[in-house]
This record gives sequence, structure tokens and C-alpha cells, in this order.
Amino acid sequence: MGRKQSDQAVRGPQFARNLDWNLLKFFHEIADARSVTKAAQELNRKQPALSLALRRLEERLGVTLCHRGPTGFELTEEGRILAERCREFAGAIREIPAKLSDVKSEIRGHLRVMLVSNLVAPALDEAIAAFHAKYPAVELIVEVAAWTEVVNSLIQHRIDVGISPSRVKRAELAYLHLFTEIHRPYCGRPHRLFGGSVADPGDLAREAFVLTGADEGDELTQFRLEHGFGRNIAGMSDHLEEAKRLAILGVGLCFLPEGYAQTDVEAGRLWPLIAGADVPRNDIFIVTDPQSPAHIARDLFIAEIVEQTQADGGSALI
Repeated sequence: MGRKQSDQAVRGPQFARNLDWNLLKFFHEIADARSVTKAAQELNRKQPALSLALRRLEERLGVTLCHRGPTGFELTEEGRILAERCREFAGAIREIPAKLSDVKSEIRGHLRVMLVSNLVAPALDEAIAAFHAKYPAVELIVEVAAWTEVVNSLIQHRIDVGISPSRVKRAELAYLHLFTEIHRPYCGRPHRLFGGSVADPGDLAREAFVLTGADEGDELTQFRLEHGFGRNIAGMSDHLEEAKRLAILGVGLCFLPEGYAQTDVEAGRLWPLIAGADVPRNDIFIVTDPQSPAHIARDLFIAEIVEQTQADGGSALI
């Protein structure tokens, strides 16, 4: 009766759940070494601990797995069967990293990303490059649009990831802080203020400005209105590169993201008129819809961005 109960315990559906799988690992090492002492040395453990593990496994299975004595170490028939199974387990475990790597390389499909124009974000660039290196079969589809279109496209599930500022955070969307854009007023070389600077932003209130239209952030709009910028309008464009072109040509002053303007400043085509920290800042977010259908490529892309932004000093999910 006791033997029957033991067999049922071993074969029952709870067996695998309740078994300490470390016992199989220890037995595999013992069987390979054909010695508890040698196995303990290989595992950097004490011999009594492995002897106890072997005894617990035998009790759990209700069989004797090996004989130890003056004649040496010898596996029983049950021990030989289990040792073979353990070798199969060990081989399967060794293959796990390669299998996972194969899964990553097989991830394919489309990842649709929409962002506002002319973002200069090294962490984003690094994330895209790393993502492509890991998942080359995923096709990246990148579109440029105003921030309102980014949000609408997410809600309508026309894109997977949005990258934009956010004037109003929608409760149903998730926002991951990517970086903060710093905006300054710039003028081109033909402008009479080129090479100079002002201590008081209000000194620029009478100057003609080129406005950047729909993608102007709330912080920049508030800063302009506070100091009276834009009452004299020299030009306007919703496309940042065209607004910058007008500034370079001397048509008027223009607020531009510092990173975006840097190359032209270094080339002598643009000049920042306000130095220091008293300038508008615009937070840029990675925006996703948690209610959208599951998308493994999107989740892996977001994970890559999180890794890169944390490496650059942190990210915040809002």
C-alpha cells in the first residue's frame, strides 16, 4: 500500500510543481563526476550538503539512485535513467541563450513611429540604432507631424509610438520623458544684432520675429507673450527648417531648439541672442496607448529607449 502511494506521489500532477529542481542539478553533477566529493568540489559546496540533497531526491522519488561504499560509486538502474534525463535537461538549458537569440532575430513586422520635426535627441538615436541591430527584421516606418496629429494617431491606433511635446496629458495615454528641449532666439549673419546679446529679454520686444506655428510649445508661447515677442511678425512657418532658413537669411529673429540650431551656430550662420538659463524649455515625451493591441516590437523599442535614457541620467513614466 505504501509503495502504491509513493508511486502515485511521484507520478501525480503535483510532482513537477513541488519538486525542488536544484536537486536534479545536484544529482546531474554527482552522476557526471561519479562521486559526491568531486561534485561538491566542482560546485564549490560542502560534501554533506550534496549528500543531503541526494538523500532528499531519493526520498522524493521513492527509489535508490546510487550505491556508495568500499567498491566505489555506482548508479542503480533508476539512477542511470534519471542521469540520462538530467543530461537532456542540462543540454536543453545550455541551448536557452541561443534559442532566445533566435527568437529575437525572428521578430519582424512594422513599427510605426510619429514624431514632431527636427528633434535632436542622442538617446533616441542610440535607441533606434540598438533596436535595429537587435531586431533587423522589423521595418521602421517614421512619419513627421504636429503634436496634435501625434496624439490623435495614437488614440486611433494608426501608429505605435509617438514622440512629441504634450500641452495636455491625456489620462488614457502613457508618457515617458525623453529629454528637455531648450529654446533660444537666434538671428542670422545678415541681421544687425548678429554677434551681440541682451541681458533683458524685453530688449527684443520691438524686433521682427519668425514664428514657428503649430508646434510651438506652451512654455515658448508663454515666454513670448510675457516679453512681447511676436507683435512684429516678419514671417511664419509650421516647418521648423523653413523658419530657420528665414532666420539665417536675416528675415527676423526666431526661437529654435538649442540642439537643432547648434550646427548652424558653429558654422557662423546663426547667433543666440539670450545666454543663460532664462529661456523657455519644452519637455519631449515618448507617448504610447496602453489600451492598444499587444505589439512586441513596440514594447522592445520602448525598453530600448528606457535603457538609453536611464544611461543618460534617467527617465520618468508619467
